[in-house]
Order: sequence, then structure tokens, then C-alpha cells
Amino acid sequence: MDLSNLKPAAGSVKNNSKRLGRGQGSGKGGTAARGHKGAKSRSGYSRKIGFEGGQMPLQRRVPKFGFTNINRKEYQGINLDTLQKLVDAGKITDTVDLDVILETRLAGKNDLVKILGRGELKAKLKVSAHKFTATAKAAIEAAGGEAVTL
Repeated sequence: MDLSNLKPAAGSVKNNSKRLGRGQGSGKGGTAARGHKGAKSRSGYSRKIGFEGGQMPLQRRVPKFGFTNINRKEYQGINLDTLQKLVDAGKITDTVDLDVILETRLAGKNDLVKILGRGELKAKLKVSAHKFTATAKAAIEAAGGEAVTL
């Protein structure tokens, strides 16, 4: 190894064979293969997102509709049959609070939790959550447990 046989790592140097704007004799002088006039011939041109060549862009053709409530609260729903499966698997014993829900990955740490009434619950559980549906609350209490609203 000496200075005569040094070369860059494979793939690190990209040779663009088209040498643009180097005089008329090169065949790529003058306009540097950008054509005449128009936005694409100018320096600093970058196509805007959604640009369709001057045609009215899709996001402007399609009408706006609907309404977004800025005060909406999103709840992560957990059904009773999911809780029953966890009891059968031995992952839940007697209490279900936010820590247990986080451990079992039923909801994230910033989620609001709502217990929903699908399925049936046989186990006696003390369930703590932000909200309960009426059927879920009734089913938990029918099984001998209690529903605690946070």
C-alpha cells in the first residue's frame, strides 16, 4: 500500500458522467440540459407538494366537509372479554388499575381508558378506569367486583 494505489471505498464516490454547463463544445452548455425558460430551468426551483403542472391540485378540487371538535376526548376501549382472557391466563388476579393495564399493554401511559361491555366477566375484579359503559359497570358488579371511576 502506497500513495499510488489509494482509492476511495467502494460506493462512496458517485461519478455523474453528465458534465453540465461546461461550454458549447460539450453539447451540454448554454441551458445545461434544462431546456428554455419555465420554472424547471431556473436555479432554486423545487416543485411544491401537490403541484400538478398547473392543473387545480386534488386537495383544492375536493371540497372541505365535516367538523372537528377541538375538545374531543379519545378513550382507549377495553372490553370485558379481554379482561376475562387475562384472568384465565393468570396475568390479572383481583385488581385492574392503570398500572396493570399499562403492563399488559392494553393502553399507553397517556391514554384515557374506558371499559366496554362486550363479552362476559366471571371473575371478581376491582376495576379502576376513567369511564365505564353502563353494561360494563353492571357486569362487573354482577360478578361481585367493583367499578372505580378515576
